[in-house]
Order: sequence, then C-alpha cells, then structure tokens
Amino acid sequence: MFPHKRKKQVAFVIRTACAEDASFLPGIERSAAQLFRQIPPLSWIADDAVLPEETHLACIRAGTCWVATDEKDHPTGFLSARICEKDLHILEMSVFRKEQGRGIGKALLHTACTWAKGHQMESVTLTTFRELPWNAPFYARMGFESLPDSSLNARLAFLLREEMENGFPAGTRCVMRLDLESFHPF
Repeated sequence: MFPHKRKKQVAFVIRTACAEDASFLPGIERSAAQLFRQIPPLSWIADDAVLPEETHLACIRAGTCWVATDEKDHPTGFLSARICEKDLHILEMSVFRKEQGRGIGKALLHTACTWAKGHQMESVTLTTFRELPWNAPFYARMGFESLPDSSLNARLAFLLREEMENGFPAGTRCVMRLDLESFHPF
C-alpha cells in the first residue's frame, strides 16, 4: 500500500484492487465522466457506457487494477490495465468527480508504472484525448509521449479505429507511451 496526502490533509491509500472493489469502479468512472458535460461536443460521454465490472474483475485477477481508497477503505479512484505482451495498457483511469485535482490520478499512474517496470514491462500505453488538459497534457507531464499514427503497431492502431467507430471524433484521440527504461518516479 502507498499512503499519500491530499489537499486539506485528508489521506488516501493506493492499493491493489480486490474482487469486492469491482462493483464500485463503474460508478467512479460515471462520476468522473461528468466533467465532459462542460464540453458540448463531448457531453455524450457523461452518459456513455463505462468499463463493465467483468473487465475490472479480469484486471483484478491479473493484478493490474489499483484503487485509491479513503480513510474508510472505500474506493475513490482506480486504474485498470491489461498486459499486452511487454506493455501494460491502461484501459481506464478514473477518480470520483469530487475527488479530482488532489493527486489521486498521479498516484495511481505512478503505482501502475512502478508495477510495470518491476515486472519487466517495456512500456505503459494508453489512448486519450489529444487536447483536454486532464488527458494528453496530463500524461505528457508524467513523461508519456504521443505516438504518431504512422508508428502504431497493429494493436494500438486497432484501438484508435475502434474508438472512432464508437463515436469519438476523428483526430481527437491519440496513443501515448511511457518508455519504462527511462522511467523515473514522478
């Protein structure tokens, strides 16, 4: 477990998720998605589908799901990822809307990247919005680099195509990668 301090000196803990946490994670993602209501062309995301509980359970069984918990051990944020050969691919990272901006996402990301490096993964990958401040710019500050579409392997190119087929506007999404060889805690 990794204890962290939030604003107002309220502690949170990052720990590996357990099966009992899975039912809470879709609700956290729905809460986090409410931020998209501020962006009219993307407001539909606030009401769109979230990762199903079964996907989180698969990540939990693989040991690639982490939660941030409050002082009562209730999940307030999560990061669910999947191992893809030598990469850890982040499927979703979300924090309850009222808890955002307190370093929980950064702590979850740090935990996942540290785990991946410790398990001899080569990189951490994800797809995200290019322009939204809490998406690509956030990950760039953490050391992730945006990959040109021309350099994507088949798996990553498929993910971007699938996102466009699911309603994301063309050109708004990107793939980002953190090279774990040069990873240093942020």
